[in-house]
Amino acid sequence: MTATEERPVQILELFGGIGSPRCALRNLKIPTKAIDYVEIDEKAVRSYNNMFSEELLYKTQSVVGWNLKPDILIHGSPCQDFSIAGHQRGADEGSETRSSLMWETIHIIDQMGEWKPKYVIWENVKNVTSKHMIANFVRYQKEMERMGYTNNYDVLDAREFGLPQARERVFTISCLNGEKFDFTSLIRTPMRKISEFLEDNENVPEVYNVTQPSVYNVIGASGIKRATVIKDFAYTITTRQDRTPAQVIDCGSGRYRYLTERECWRLMGYTDKEFETAKAVHERKGRYYMTLYKQAGNSIAVPIFESIFRKIILREEKTKKDDSERQEGDAGR
Repeated sequence: MTATEERPVQILELFGGIGSPRCALRNLKIPTKAIDYVEIDEKAVRSYNNMFSEELLYKTQSVVGWNLKPDILIHGSPCQDFSIAGHQRGADEGSETRSSLMWETIHIIDQMGEWKPKYVIWENVKNVTSKHMIANFVRYQKEMERMGYTNNYDVLDAREFGLPQARERVFTISCLNGEKFDFTSLIRTPMRKISEFLEDNENVPEVYNVTQPSVYNVIGASGIKRATVIKDFAYTITTRQDRTPAQVIDCGSGRYRYLTERECWRLMGYTDKEFETAKAVHERKGRYYMTLYKQAGNSIAVPIFESIFRKIILREEKTKKDDSERQEGDAGR
């Protein structure tokens, strides 16, 4: 599979959110065609459409029953029911949890018949490998094997890919060519300084100050009800910043504040331009743009996708080019 002007890489995004894979491919300047994007959250679709307005716009739609033929299928079924915070309700097929939608991906690939995407990438919370969820995780891999895929998975931390955010997620990559994806060969980059991602405290409006006693009184505490002071890196970006357990910035003189929406997007690997483009189609309700916090918290770190795509697209292109040149050289002898 190569990305050429005649044949761009075709991707299908299920539970697509705000388009982390698309941003990664755009950053790498890999010609891409999103043959479809499936997302049920209307506000996420609104952000996505504005961020990629130069291409086809999409409507809110469910993943159920979808059937298309991409080169790469990317899905990150809603993780709330896999997470500890989500009470680990599970993903049993036929259940009413959001995470049970991961089985729709299996159905979609099954319906493709003989033709199947060369790579299937699934991202989810680390808890998917816990004793409460491991049975479904193993079953997912067996289903992929049944359809001809070779699976491998690893826990990837955003800090290993340049972002100063402690965000561990399980990435399962299934390959149709019989090879097991080698996570050890992914290009990792040193974690950048948190200061590069934070706005100047003096320019951050007071609306972001910690004022709730329930948060202010547990700054520096331990346990479930706590507020951790950000130092070298942020902890996992969540869909809300103003609830315990929380993370705050010490501005000095007794002032503490929350991360801004822009900072959360930066810590997920999005550019300010992408943030501003998404922000333009939403309105502030109350103190914050809660929609933008939610979209950052539900997203996938862009640099991790960049590293994965470097390996499965750019490196593959180089290999094919080297093979072609070698064959031409042999023919000329």
